[in-house]
Amino acid sequence: MTEAPPASPALPFKVELADGVAVVTLDRPERLNALTFAVYEALAAWFRAPPEGTRAVVITGAGKGFCSGGDVDDIIARLFELDAAGLLAFTRKTGELVRAMRACPAPILAAINGVAAGAGAIIAMASDLRIGSTGARVSFLFNKVGLSGADMGACHLLPRIVGHGRAAELLYLGDVIGADEAWRIGFLNRVVAPEALLAEAMAMARRIADGPTFANGITKTQLDREMDVSLDAAIEMEAQAQAICMLHPDFREAHVAWKEKRRPRYQ
Repeated sequence: MTEAPPASPALPFKVELADGVAVVTLDRPERLNALTFAVYEALAAWFRAPPEGTRAVVITGAGKGFCSGGDVDDIIARLFELDAAGLLAFTRKTGELVRAMRACPAPILAAINGVAAGAGAIIAMASDLRIGSTGARVSFLFNKVGLSGADMGACHLLPRIVGHGRAAELLYLGDVIGADEAWRIGFLNRVVAPEALLAEAMAMARRIADGPTFANGITKTQLDREMDVSLDAAIEMEAQAQAICMLHPDFREAHVAWKEKRRPRYQ
């Protein structure tokens, strides 16, 4: 008799998938969704292999906050017990979450429903798009706890979102900025009322999910890869990427749908 395979371990966050949009909800509302070692590892693993059919991802937090960063008891207090090798292993592990999010082929949209501090702000930063409620608050607070703003790729990604000067200010001072300021400097794409946040995020995610999945994955890849190359190299990379897209069935389907005056049915 064949034994049933062992059940998959429960994830330390909620995931719902419908119509190509996966909603990942950090689910420790009593701790403002603070991250634990287990959450770091599980999130990175999930983004490396999202469920089949995932064409866009919304990440948000349960309760009143998005994510308040590393848990003071589960992570911060335990760091003082580690030697130099252990600390480096930890900082490399946290960086793996950002690597996984950027490597995830599906565009990621952060729906920031409250505080996004420390690693929570990093998760928002590592997303492709960010929508905040009017109550959203963002802080790269590493400076406030005696650490460098160079954490989990912040010095690489943040200047590319808000510019070098704004990134330097956020990382040197660790100040909390509200939703309006975060939108003004370009960190947030949109600001909406709290009760409209998830609906707005889902509407944008569904627009992405309804689009050409293969081509959107190419766009995400190139947005990352072209950060550090010359214009000539970028043009050549895009020429090759676009030629590959032209070989994909979605390109012909878009043309046929336009001729037939209907919505495309992308693969």
